[in-house]
Amino acid sequence: MIKIEVNRVDNAYAFEGIDINGHTARMDGAVEIGGNNSGVRPMQLLLMSLGGCSGIDIVSILKKQRQEVKDFKMILEGEREHGKEPSLWKYVHVTFRFTGSVDIEKAQKACALSIDKYCSVAATLRAAGCTVEWKAEVVEG
Repeated sequence: MIKIEVNRVDNAYAFEGIDINGHTARMDGAVEIGGNNSGVRPMQLLLMSLGGCSGIDIVSILKKQRQEVKDFKMILEGEREHGKEPSLWKYVHVTFRFTGSVDIEKAQKACALSIDKYCSVAATLRAAGCTVEWKAEVVEG
C-alpha cells in the first residue's frame, strides 16, 4: 500500500502533498476562488503525472533500444468537461519531442507502448472517459 500525506499550508486553499520519501508537490486554488496561486491546480497535476508516467516508460524503452536521447520534452494540452461537477478531462493531447539520435519509428513505438499499454495514468484517464491522443517528433540536435 502507498501512503501519501496532504497537508493544508495556509488559511486558504494551498496544500502540500508529501510521499514516503519526503518528495513534495504544492497545490493551490485559483485567485478567483480565494486561492493564492501558490501551486499547481490538482487537475493540472494529473496531466503532469501523465507526462511523468509515460516519460519514464518511454525513456526506459528507448534506452533498451540504444537510442541516444539528448533532450526529451512533453507538451500536454487538455480540455475538461464544461458545466459538470466533477469536471473531468475529456480530451488530452501529448506531443512527445525528442532531441538527439532517435529513430522516429522507435520513438513512435515507445510512445504507443506507453500510452496504450504501460502508463497507469493514461489508463486511469481513459477509464474515466478521456480520449488520450499523442504524436512524436524528433528534432535534430
